[in-house]
Amino acid sequence: MVPELPGDGRLDQFRSYLKFLARVQLGPRLRSKVDDSDLVQQTLLAAHRAIGEFRGTTPEEMAAWLRQILARNLTHAVRDAHREKRDLKREQSLEAMLSESSSRLEGWLADERSSPSQRAQRNEHMLRVANALEELPAAQRDAIALHFWQGLSPTEIATHLDRTPAAVAGLLLRGLKKLRSVLADRE
Repeated sequence: MVPELPGDGRLDQFRSYLKFLARVQLGPRLRSKVDDSDLVQQTLLAAHRAIGEFRGTTPEEMAAWLRQILARNLTHAVRDAHREKRDLKREQSLEAMLSESSSRLEGWLADERSSPSQRAQRNEHMLRVANALEELPAAQRDAIALHFWQGLSPTEIATHLDRTPAAVAGLLLRGLKKLRSVLADRE
């Protein structure tokens, strides 16, 4: 049985969420070799083909199932980009990092003692945040993702993005301001 999904009930409603997770895991260097939109499209296509195998009943279970498919696709894309032998440790590590990034995103919005209606509302908010992030300029989106979901300091982000720490601080401030504005406009 396919779960009753929030919104329009399509897998496509998870596109921005999956794209955000893919972008966070790829980082700027790998994005030049691997397209996050292609990974998400492959993930949604694989999910569509295998929807009969999905045994969950909630949007959270659907999101977890989609994250597993995305993790496999990311693993294959990273392997192909580096043309190295398959490394089971790296594959498990990538899946764990993807789960951790998703947990940070969900933890940002979560309370374990919440009711089903609160969890549904939180899930919808999580999707709105992912969609709003898509509207930010790439540098602001990357800085926010690296800081809030991967837990990097502004100095680490500066190294990662090849910018100064002051430039990263500006990206974070402008990005958060724009993100708040986009979310406020959608309420």
